[in-house]
Amino acid sequence: MNILVTGSRGQLGSELQELQVNAASHCFYFTDLPEFDITSAGAAESFCREHGIGAIVNCAAYTAVDRAETDVAKAFTVNRDGAAVLAGAARACGALLVHVSTDYIFDGLACRPYREDDPASPCGVYGQSKWEGEEAIRRIGASHMIIRTSWLYSDYGQNFVKTMLRLGRERESIGVVFDQVGTPTWARDLASAIVAILERFDPTRQYAETYHYSNEGVCSWYDFSKAVMSAAGLTCRVRPIETADYPTPARRPHFSVLNKRKIREAWGLDIPHWHESLLRMLDSVTRDT
Repeated sequence: MNILVTGSRGQLGSELQELQVNAASHCFYFTDLPEFDITSAGAAESFCREHGIGAIVNCAAYTAVDRAETDVAKAFTVNRDGAAVLAGAARACGALLVHVSTDYIFDGLACRPYREDDPASPCGVYGQSKWEGEEAIRRIGASHMIIRTSWLYSDYGQNFVKTMLRLGRERESIGVVFDQVGTPTWARDLASAIVAILERFDPTRQYAETYHYSNEGVCSWYDFSKAVMSAAGLTCRVRPIETADYPTPARRPHFSVLNKRKIREAWGLDIPHWHESLLRMLDSVTRDT
């Protein structure tokens, strides 16, 4: 099968490139700006037809959460309109669309892990744009799987773990919020789950599914940063602070733990605990340096 991956230079797209050897029976087309613009409807459909694309994995997104509060048009153009373009191309070509979404479509006021059918109440412009992207895919009717994730990190791009490693080497102490709780997700684990699904899905079947995927377990950003410092052998002291002590343009959900039961049971996935995956990620970084 021929598989199109958009946003291939980002965290998840880069991890998929690392794992493509595990799906040797497929041919991957890794694309990103400027050569492939997901907001260009004609170009997307033409590419899919020309290359006989059987599945699209949309890793492209506007993820600058705070900047989105003022760069509203761009956030919606990429996260809503781009998702709609790819859904249209997938429907026209009979391809499966695997679209990556976010925990930010929830308000963070729950007291139990969010299920896929819990009502959306997005946090800020970023969350709203991603939610409307999901709804556009459902409305267009392409065969699709929407996978929501949270707290994504990797050795690629800019993310919380890499920021903590940098600050841990530069400073004696830092303050990190302790009243925002969720689950970190190593992008390589999510990429592995997507590859497993691509290996097992039935191309003759019409899918209309929403799933949640993050690593297992629960922590605060404070707990996560402490674990990074400890695992990396850094002596930087991490101080717990409240969200109010670290104001940002966009509101963050206070609780964004995702229930993974549906995807785990549907596809037979063994989802690692976040701390185990953090250690594996840091070990791979050490071996590569």
